Amino acid sequence: MGVERMSIFRKRFNTFAMKIHPSTLRQAKTFTILLVAFLVTHPTANLYAQEMPVFSTNQLKFNFNEDGSRYVQMTGLLQGWVRHTEMNPGTTINGYDTDAYTDFSIRRLRFQTYGQLTERVFFYSQFGQNNFNFLSNKFTGSFFHDAVVEVAVDKEKLWIGGGLTGWSGLARYASPSVLSFLTLDAPLYQQATNGVNDQFLRKLSIYAKGQLGKFDYRVAISQPMTVIGAPSSATAPTSERFIFSNEPPKKQLQGYFKYMFFDKESNLTAYHGSNYLGSKSMFNLGAGVIYQPEALWAVGTSGATIYNDMLLLGLDVYYDKPLTHQTAITFYAALTNYDFGSGYFRNVGVNNAANGSGTGNPGGYGGAYPMIGTGNTYYAQAGYLFGQDVISKGGKLQPFASIQLSDYDFSTDNVLMFELGGNYLIHGNHYSKISMMYQGRSTYDLPGTEIVADGSKGMWVLQYQAGF
Repeated sequence: MGVERMSIFRKRFNTFAMKIHPSTLRQAKTFTILLVAFLVTHPTANLYAQEMPVFSTNQLKFNFNEDGSRYVQMTGLLQGWVRHTEMNPGTTINGYDTDAYTDFSIRRLRFQTYGQLTERVFFYSQFGQNNFNFLSNKFTGSFFHDAVVEVAVDKEKLWIGGGLTGWSGLARYASPSVLSFLTLDAPLYQQATNGVNDQFLRKLSIYAKGQLGKFDYRVAISQPMTVIGAPSSATAPTSERFIFSNEPPKKQLQGYFKYMFFDKESNLTAYHGSNYLGSKSMFNLGAGVIYQPEALWAVGTSGATIYNDMLLLGLDVYYDKPLTHQTAITFYAALTNYDFGSGYFRNVGVNNAANGSGTGNPGGYGGAYPMIGTGNTYYAQAGYLFGQDVISKGGKLQPFASIQLSDYDFSTDNVLMFELGGNYLIHGNHYSKISMMYQGRSTYDLPGTEIVADGSKGMWVLQYQAGF
């Protein structure tokens, strides 16, 4: 019986393989052969199926019933970078002074597995690695980003779920879909506690989600992780500024709410798309919040420890609309207000190509800048999608720009970051695209008792993205 089932599968696989792009075939074929071998030798793995799971016509998907309402689906993504960074003043790599450096890296490697297991049970997981470069620890780094199970109370209005998850509050791109970025990254300042008391924005949470007509909501109660060992953490409070407390963390409440004036978006997973390439007409208004009691601490004038609740608020608007049958415009803007306590700021250097500073630069080393802090941030991004065949047959060109302007209380000078670049969608979609971007950022100095902006530096990034 096993030989007969394997023969049937080969015929279906070959039919499917003729329809997919050659760049994904090798990955899909290897994975599929291993999975089929498991299903043949482990009958319980096929518990819900009436017959051998089959592929859909354009996805790596296994159906458990004839109408495809019960299924398991898999996706993969790789983003590779070639980058040249103008380093912040005083930057070192392994103790050596470095003014600029060019490197290769893997920005993201992700694999998703998810499925509708029964009529009311949905499962989602994501595994992979971020920021693997020449400074990374060898033989380590991959981990589970998500591990979630949901149960439908009402299939449209209310799902209850739990696990390690990105169903978070605050703003649209606090939970971004990494496949469909307009720029090379989401506005990462919206992931305000990334790596401090969460795991790449995910937390252990119990959440509720749903859609009431065109009103979409998500609310969660989350267990923040301990901050011990986190970036920019300290073992005791200071008198200079608030920092995250290492006491047992209190529970975190969060939510994000949006109204969809035009087309409705899927809420199958936690992650928001940012670039529909003219396939949808979107106009959304959103608002969100994250609150955690006594999340931060400092030393008061009397020497006693004082605490500050973390309160993060966000408002945003998202617009994505086709202009013709081939062209489209994409726009997003957000206003956020962060209260981490007075003086709090955090330098972030994404996929940083340096690991030290000989001068203790207040803006951080390498390509870092004060991305997150107490105060207001104004952010916007926009892109325009040209029609096909601009550069080659079937390809599409999409220039973009973004800006972050932050008024944080650690300095009287504003934080400024801007990006200019473009995507070339080789087959007209996100599954194979080349992107080029220039990012400019403020640099900082501490000439006396006050941190001041003293110039700017830049970074060039060339990225290739492939997915299935």
